[in-house]
Amino acid sequence: MVKGRATPAQSRYDSRHEELVSAQQAAELLGVKRATLYTYVSRGLVRCVPEPGTKEKRYVRADLARLKVRHDARAGHAAVAAGALRWGEPVIDSAVSRVGAEGLAYRGHSAVRLAVEGRSLEDVAELLWTGSLPVSPMQWPSPEPPLPPASVAALLPGDSPPLAVLLAVVPLLGAWDAVRFAAPAEQERMRARRLLRHLAAWVGGGRAPSRVGRALKERSVADSLAVAWGVTEKRAPELLNRALVLCADHELNVSTFAARVTASSGADLYACMSAALAAVSGPLHGGASDRIEALLNEVGTPQRARQGVLERLRRGESVPGFGHPLYPEGDPRTPPLLEVAYALRPEPVAVRALRGVEETMREAGYPEPAVDFGLVALASALGLPAGAAAALFAVGRAAGWVAHVLEQREQGELLRPRARYVGTPGTPEASK
Repeated sequence: MVKGRATPAQSRYDSRHEELVSAQQAAELLGVKRATLYTYVSRGLVRCVPEPGTKEKRYVRADLARLKVRHDARAGHAAVAAGALRWGEPVIDSAVSRVGAEGLAYRGHSAVRLAVEGRSLEDVAELLWTGSLPVSPMQWPSPEPPLPPASVAALLPGDSPPLAVLLAVVPLLGAWDAVRFAAPAEQERMRARRLLRHLAAWVGGGRAPSRVGRALKERSVADSLAVAWGVTEKRAPELLNRALVLCADHELNVSTFAARVTASSGADLYACMSAALAAVSGPLHGGASDRIEALLNEVGTPQRARQGVLERLRRGESVPGFGHPLYPEGDPRTPPLLEVAYALRPEPVAVRALRGVEETMREAGYPEPAVDFGLVALASALGLPAGAAAALFAVGRAAGWVAHVLEQREQGELLRPRARYVGTPGTPEASK
């Protein structure tokens, strides 16, 4: 335990974010008798609160899960401990967001409701960073461009996808910030506001660097994105903002975990964002939208969509963009995106092809589309360039990355999992 840090029983219980279970459920989860459970409570390892109107108490599930992973690892159940890093039990305490049966919530606020009600990414970012939703709409100041857009663009291939541009620009922004190390939380929030504005302005920096300066002068992150991509549709900022809010955070996904691990080492905010961007570029994470775009190129026309999907399924190949391990009943972030994308411009070939893919997968009995599918649909309806959906995901998720970086620094622990040694292939110990 870090010196000066409270044990679970000493920590304040937050009814907005923490799930409770009964004594029987708690004992079953730990695989112990109730008497042992009560011992853990008395030792400060598990928090409990009275059940209103009864003499019973209920127990904080996060404390139980953390205790079980620790005990299994110490008992030699290394596979169980390792499983916690593969869609398993929680491995880090966090109050930023929660994924549950009721959907996705940011600090206790429904993410879908925030998006549909039109709350800005700026408001949602402040909620994630501080725990409070602003009473009046936030407007962040326009940052000065420390990097000459034309000079940066000259170093990049002209067809650089938006996410590759962001991966190149963020370290450069860090190099220009001489006081970025060990900054107080409020200074980090100011830095984060500037950084998110830069991310939005630079998404088109590879193909249209002349728009970067104008995009930085816009009033919001969503407006900056619209200008950076040269979108003329009047509703574009509103629709882009909806996507940004829906992508703002999603618990300990791969990129967020990368940001937290980096933050735990004491690295500056730009380094944490660079680590997260590197993780989000992978095809199994943010790059999933790139694979959906590739599927669209493969099927070509709406008429070919059904046949192309069925051919893939017959060959035993996956169709990207469908199903999410945390949402067996369907990703709640997707319908609000498909609704506006299909209503905005239903006539483009890509939009009609996406509808064909979705309908074919549903008829075949496959899971509902995930958020990446919705992002590609919105990008197609707005006529955004290839790779825009992945960049839109990254810009929105950056708000959550910052929140987790701030939380990790507050917790003050170095994240350093142990490895389960399995030997060198071909040696006797490797076969044990």
